[in-house]
Order: sequence, then structure tokens, then C-alpha cells
Amino acid sequence: MPGPLQGFVVLDLSRILAGPWATQVLADFGAEVIKVEHPRGGDDTRKWGPPYLKDRDGRDTSESAYYLAANRGKRSVAIDLGQAEGQGLVRQLAAKADVLVENFKVGGLAKYGLSYADLAPHNPRLVYLSISAFGQDGPEASGPGYDAMIQGMGGLMSITGVPDGEPGAGPQKVGVAVADLMCGMYAVSAILAALHERHASGQGQYIDLSLLDTQVAWLANQNMNYLVTGEPPRRQGTAHPNIVPYQSFATADGYLMLAVGNDAQFARFCAVAGVPDLAGDPRYATNSDRVAHRCELVPVIEQLLRKRSSAQWLEALRAAQVPCGPINDLAQVFAEPQVQHRGLRLELAHPLAGSVPGVRNPVVFSRTPIEYRTPPPPLGADTDSVLREHLGLDATILDGLRERRVIA
Repeated sequence: MPGPLQGFVVLDLSRILAGPWATQVLADFGAEVIKVEHPRGGDDTRKWGPPYLKDRDGRDTSESAYYLAANRGKRSVAIDLGQAEGQGLVRQLAAKADVLVENFKVGGLAKYGLSYADLAPHNPRLVYLSISAFGQDGPEASGPGYDAMIQGMGGLMSITGVPDGEPGAGPQKVGVAVADLMCGMYAVSAILAALHERHASGQGQYIDLSLLDTQVAWLANQNMNYLVTGEPPRRQGTAHPNIVPYQSFATADGYLMLAVGNDAQFARFCAVAGVPDLAGDPRYATNSDRVAHRCELVPVIEQLLRKRSSAQWLEALRAAQVPCGPINDLAQVFAEPQVQHRGLRLELAHPLAGSVPGVRNPVVFSRTPIEYRTPPPPLGADTDSVLREHLGLDATILDGLRERRVIA
């Protein structure tokens, strides 16, 4: 069966992570994604290394691991938007596309005649999504922004890291670019919603999506903790603001994550730990009690967990259906039997390296399974084929464009 988005054409004018992450998901779902890149250099992340993919002789290729993470399944077309002919080619591609995704600075594509206002009259069914740091309006709209600064400005770093007053205290960013990644996921859902609405109206629309809006929106329960109390949440390390015990603990030989989500699980934990009476203590009988008496309970649990190894605790707690898990590095993650069983690691044929590893999309469709057709493409690998197929350009025209450095 073809993928659920088979037949849809996505014109990807984005780079770095938020936009490419969104379009990679659309490619996984079966859409044809045409990635338009500048002929000299392409997507910035192609050079965001090391590490770089190794060729068959163990030498670095031009493809960074960062770029490879977000561009699977696309076709790379190298077009110089600084030239009028290049702009014309992209306008022609947009006239045939279902979706356009871009993350230029606010107003950046208007100077090329590629804004939504420029393109919609020629393709009223076009769904056009702009990703920016701060949105298309407001006092910061014209400013640039990257993930780390948005994690700080949007509140995430105020609740991430070691609590104040403890060794190592201070704000921390998350270990991956979560503002970008979540923005990409919101972009996917927005695009799919707009395509669904188009079935009824026959009309595309413009979507304004920002990193800052996304970052603020997905703070979820932490937002509500503030909004209902007026008190900004603070950093609590690995601890949960609303559930106790729900954090990492040291064991006799390492660490584990204990995630007790309800009172019954707490009672089972106490039984496994050899302190069944602890669950009946009025200070700890309910989650609300445990949150109120967090500072008294956590040291007791810390002492208990140091008595056994991580493996012993994990075996005993899992047998009692108490949620817990190891704190794995990525080598351990990909060695996990469950991860291996689910086939999360991919290997795709690659023209420069023979093969390239990757991580599959976590979505599993029952009737329209995802097919991982192509690896992240080298720069300009599909320029000629895309322009032939979509615009009908012949070899003579393509050679002329290449001589004028409009394409590569």
C-alpha cells in the first residue's frame, strides 16, 4: 500500500531543524518532498559537524550526522534564489505543490516574489507554512532565533536543571533541540489539518508558526502550575513537580528512574523495598500527601535504593508492576531488546557511503506502512530529475541553467 500522503507534493524551502523535521515526517508518510537548497553549500546543517558520515574508505563525506537526522526521503534540488531565473523555477514548482514550508526571516521570501501573497493567486489550493523565531508580527518578529535561546526565553530552562542551592545548580538546556523539534511536530499537525479542511473548501491557507509560541505552548502542566497559583515553577532536577516519588535515584552501583504514578504503585514499591508500613504513613498515603512531604520522603527512598544494585531493583520493581527504568546512554538504548525488537534503527543505501544509519519514524500504520525509500540526499542530487518531471525542462534548458549557475 502507498503511504497515506502518497500523491501530495511538498516544496521544502526550510533549513536547519524545525522545518526539515516536519518535512521529513511528511516524506515518511508518503509525500514527495522537494528540498530546495542554495547551490553553494545547501542546508546549513550539512556542515554542522563533526561527526560526518564516513565513506567506504573511512574518510569523512560532505554529509554531517546532524543533516542526516532530518532529511530522509527527500529530493534535493539546488537552485539559486538570488537569480530571477531561480525564483521563476521555484514559482513554477510552487504552482504545482500542495504544501510549501519555509523558515526565512519574516518577509525574506517576499523580495524574491515567493511570499504566500505572491503564490496563492496562481495556486489557491496551496498550504503555505512559515516557521520563524517569534512569529510574523509583534515587537520581536524581525529578530533571528535559534533553539537554545528560545528554550531560555520560553521558560524551559527555568524548570530544567539542578535546583537552586544544590551543587551544579543553574539553568540547563535540554540535550536535543526540543523547541525546534516540537515546532516541527506542530507544523505537521497544522499542515495535515489544513489539507483536511481543503477537502471541504477547495482552498489552501497560510500558517504562521513560531518557535517561541511553540515553546510556551508545550510547557503543559508547568504552565498551568503557574497560571493557577501565580508562582513560577522552579528547577527540580529529575523530580516531577506534581508527583512523588518520580525522579532518578542512586542505587548501589548506578542510577535508575523511579516513576510512581499513583497510590497503588507506591504501596507496591514500599512492599518491594521491605517497608510496607511506609505506604500507610499519613504523610505519604496519597500523592498529595507525598508532594507536601517531599523533603521528608525522598531521603528515605534514597537510603532504601542504595541497598541494592540497579539490576536487582529493576527486576523486582518490574515484577511488581512499579514503573521504573534504567538511565541509558545511546549505546545502551540501541542495545535494548525492546528497541531492537521494534526495529528503531534503520540502514539505508547511500551513494557516498554505501549505507547510512537512521532511526525510523515511531508511527506504525496498520494498512499503509511507512516505506523508507531514500536516504538524505546529497546536495543537488535530484535537480535535473525534478525539473524534468515537474516542469518539463529538457537537457538543453537544464544545461543552460547550469552554465548560468542558476542550478547545480
